Amino acid sequence: MTAREIRENRASAAADVATVAREAAGVTAEGRGAARERRGASAAAEGRDVTEEQPYYRPLWVEEPARRRRLPDPVRTSAVRAVMIIAVTLIQAMVAFLCTMAGSWLAFPMVLSSVASTVAATWGALDVWVTRQVWNQRNGVVSTPSSTARALRRERRKARRQARATERTQQRIRRRESAGQVAHS
Repeated sequence: MTAREIRENRASAAADVATVAREAAGVTAEGRGAARERRGASAAAEGRDVTEEQPYYRPLWVEEPARRRRLPDPVRTSAVRAVMIIAVTLIQAMVAFLCTMAGSWLAFPMVLSSVASTVAATWGALDVWVTRQVWNQRNGVVSTPSSTARALRRERRKARRQARATERTQQRIRRRESAGQVAHS
């Protein structure tokens, strides 16, 4: 194949890719004409000059509702910190291994720092777990409708309310007795 044939093949391949991209984006010759007509009709309806032409832009992405709830800020912060520490630890371990294989003087310091980083990475992972547990304990968790924990909490609340009500009644009776105002005497 000559250099000229290679250039022609590349040019035709580039043209094919551009055509496929335009078709995927819906910007074919008919699509451009239809978009122009729509813009012209809307411009005429609004009383604007039809000759000024605005290009049709498709949004880059469409927002979709999240499938899962977003992590709370403290948990997400500790997770990011842990991931960065773990990434640095893995890089250090790889450098230590390669330095050891190469017989470099840097091998021993890298092994020592890898051990220290492993301790820090373990701390980072535990930090995520503890932060998540603390968040759930302080702010509660979203219970599902089939949750048995919700029914147990409801029963405990009801029992606490009843206990407080009886305690208030007993205190009221004690106050009246001490003041000499017993109702049934």
